Amino acid sequence: MTTDNHHLHADNSDDEIFVEDTLVTTEEPHQEAPETFADFNVRADIVESLADAGIVHPFPIQAMTLSIALGGHDIIGQAKTGTGKTLGFGVPALQRVVGPSDEGYEKLPAPGAPQALIVVPTRELAVQVADDLTKAAKKRNARIVTIYGGRAYEPQIEALKRGTEVVVGTPGRLIDLYRQKILSLKNVRIVVLDEADEMLDLGFLPDVETLMSATPAVRQTLLFSATMPGPVVAMARRYMSHPTHIRAADPEDDGATKKDIRQVIYRAHNLDKDEVVARILQARGRGRTIIFTKTKRTAAKLSEELVDRGFAAGAIHGDLGQGAREQALRAFRGDKIDVLVATEVAARGIDVEDITHVINFQCPEDEKAYLHRVGRTGRAGKKGTAVTFVDWDDVPRWGLINKALGLDQAEPVETYSSSPHLYTDLDIPEGTKGRLPRNQRTLAGINAEKLEDLGETGKKNRSGDRSRSAGQGRRTGSEERRTGSDEKAGGRRRTRGSSGEDRTAADSSAKQTERTDRPQRNRSRTRRRNGEVISKPAAES
Repeated sequence: MTTDNHHLHADNSDDEIFVEDTLVTTEEPHQEAPETFADFNVRADIVESLADAGIVHPFPIQAMTLSIALGGHDIIGQAKTGTGKTLGFGVPALQRVVGPSDEGYEKLPAPGAPQALIVVPTRELAVQVADDLTKAAKKRNARIVTIYGGRAYEPQIEALKRGTEVVVGTPGRLIDLYRQKILSLKNVRIVVLDEADEMLDLGFLPDVETLMSATPAVRQTLLFSATMPGPVVAMARRYMSHPTHIRAADPEDDGATKKDIRQVIYRAHNLDKDEVVARILQARGRGRTIIFTKTKRTAAKLSEELVDRGFAAGAIHGDLGQGAREQALRAFRGDKIDVLVATEVAARGIDVEDITHVINFQCPEDEKAYLHRVGRTGRAGKKGTAVTFVDWDDVPRWGLINKALGLDQAEPVETYSSSPHLYTDLDIPEGTKGRLPRNQRTLAGINAEKLEDLGETGKKNRSGDRSRSAGQGRRTGSEERRTGSDEKAGGRRRTRGSSGEDRTAADSSAKQTERTDRPQRNRSRTRRRNGEVISKPAAES
């Protein structure tokens, strides 16, 4: 590990942002660190909790972060996805807060008010981070509350009122509860911004800055991001004090993607993709697999097709309610299913061990989307395989991605389900067909996982019913962006439109009835010309 003075620059910019920040990098190849968490003066109860979960030695990004963060310094952490950042910021956050059983708790300005705020871009990532922190706090008396949209307000409000030390949440719901004066940020001691570049892409930075402004001026701030675009660096400049810039890198892994991931690019025919996927899913050594699609409809359709072919599959996409999305994730983590079909909403939110394969069902939009998707496999030093399908009309787009990442695969190989190289490339047994043999269908399937009723905010559940708890009509601009413009246009606008049409039809019918029942008046009038009567109305009978 080396430390030196370093001028941090924004990506694609020559403007100096920080003048005296410190750069910390690793020079040695990736090896298991000999240190344990106890060697960094981590609290004994946290060390014991981690040991119970089988976590003893920190990864490089964790080791570098702990040594600085536990000293109270601000940090900008830059590392590729899948390197284990969560405990790097989670352990310092848990160590910094004062729990109900700690000395001095009753002397706090507001016992039970949040002391640590962790902001993440997606619901799935919020759940994952909270789960990891809960493991680390198993023997540490520190309460953790998860705040995110798509589920009922009331349980989250009640949890905040009961008291908590750590809040993990997404910007939309956090700022909503803050503006309602339910979430107090006056006593926050440490703020963590995870996946900051993703929050920029989703348009959350203004909300994040609002939350940051509501915290005390004197606090510790940890910012983590895979890339450092200009707006993220500018925000760090406003809200951080002499941060240490940590960059976790393996000199043997100098490419944009991790060397532990084998990347295969195929030019596939759209009508043959389902068959190709079904055969890839029967490759030797294939474990948990994530398949990324561009659209919600494709995700739902592909998931149903794979289930019909005998695979234990589930889906996560924007048309599912939060309860159904969490059901699929629990089933995936709990080995009830081993194939998860997901839209981009899950690209950063899924941190599941032992994902052996990632399949891009369509070509990603750009190199950033590609990195985020592929980064779900090959995590924590393990090997992984990433397969990307490129349609004929997406070849130019893939060329740009290939050039940006230096993958040396500018011309994807034309591939069909019958292509011999498909079998040899991915170690698929010869003679494999597009349906999973019945004697290999050993997993319980997604229906074996309970579907929770979360009192969701207007989403359709699996039965097609809508549920909305009291007070859930309020949705912030951030939550609207998070849910997606297609839902707003296709869902609520259609609902209002059809309701309006019904009302219009009813009003028209009522008026017609009124005209029919009302006595008809004689509309004829006396006509005059130059003051003389030229015609009179006919006499009524």
